[in-house]
Amino acid sequence: MKTEGQIRIPSGCAIAAVISKEGKKMSGEAITNSMRPMHDRSNGLGGGFAGYGIYPDYKEFYALHMFFDDRTTRKETETFLKERFEIVKSEIIPTRKMPAITNEPLIWRYFVAPLKSVLDRMQLDEREFVARTVMKINSEMKGAFVFSSGKNMGAFKAVGFPEDVGEFYRLEEYEGYSWTAHGRYPTNTPGWWGGAHPFTLLDYSIVHNGEISSYDANRRYIEMFGYKCTLQTDTEVITYIMDYLIRVQGLSPRDAANVIAAPFWETIDKTSDPAEKERLMYLRKVFPSLLITGPFSIVFGYKGGLMALNDRLKLRSMVVGEKDDMTYIASEEAAIRVMEPNVDKIWAPAGGEPVIINVKDGVSL
Repeated sequence: MKTEGQIRIPSGCAIAAVISKEGKKMSGEAITNSMRPMHDRSNGLGGGFAGYGIYPDYKEFYALHMFFDDRTTRKETETFLKERFEIVKSEIIPTRKMPAITNEPLIWRYFVAPLKSVLDRMQLDEREFVARTVMKINSEMKGAFVFSSGKNMGAFKAVGFPEDVGEFYRLEEYEGYSWTAHGRYPTNTPGWWGGAHPFTLLDYSIVHNGEISSYDANRRYIEMFGYKCTLQTDTEVITYIMDYLIRVQGLSPRDAANVIAAPFWETIDKTSDPAEKERLMYLRKVFPSLLITGPFSIVFGYKGGLMALNDRLKLRSMVVGEKDDMTYIASEEAAIRVMEPNVDKIWAPAGGEPVIINVKDGVSL
């Protein structure tokens, strides 16, 4: 007879997150430990974390976290970066040797500022410029991958179980006001360093449990706007959709949630508030190709906030807990209680209803 841990758990992967509404800093140790009771939701083919507020000394610069296959690729990429950015600091991302983490690439970070002369010549704002640079490197420069590109935040990911990945990157040495985490159980895509979660672009990050049956339709639509899906997993497209809806189209996180997990038409028809009904109809009609179908639970991270969201039928588990100014999100209650044993309130959000938590106004990030 097979026991737990010897069979595939169809509801894997594992996700977790924590945020302080007061902007209080916490080390990455707690979020790393939260993944331990969900160990069997992963299979060792991917784990990762994103921390916000972790680079206060360089918060005005974009932090590019990069994987390189070899030193030659790194040097070629650095030459490319110097043509576009002022590099104020470059260094190997500190790690510790872990028997469970093998075949690591070269892992570097660069704190950069776009050159004003280049922005003027290309007539782009700096966020669009950085996004295009990330797409260019990831799609055209073989052996180089940008896996994080925001200000005062960073992603850390690898092939391995998440608790090992957290120790590998020494996350206990970082402090942030918000953290997200993921343990991967890949089904239709390979397990490799670039394909681990979180997926990021600028300060947006996504951790995801589920499978996207609408991936091809979503990808074809979003790639019309310059995005390129190169990291060999369906989750990547969610990050680009959120960037497009919020940064490019100017939607709020709640409106973006009502696009990717849009209410059923019959639900919209029953909406009593005329203004709300008109808003939901507009979003469904204007962005039909960005509706994400299939089972999913995601945590979307951004500067100053988190959003938790299930698919409309809630086919993947997700719970939310609160204690004082802290909010916790995870696939399982056990993960929340590792971070806060005495949580005051815990509940399971309904399908398609976003839970949005923002740091209070006036808090310096």
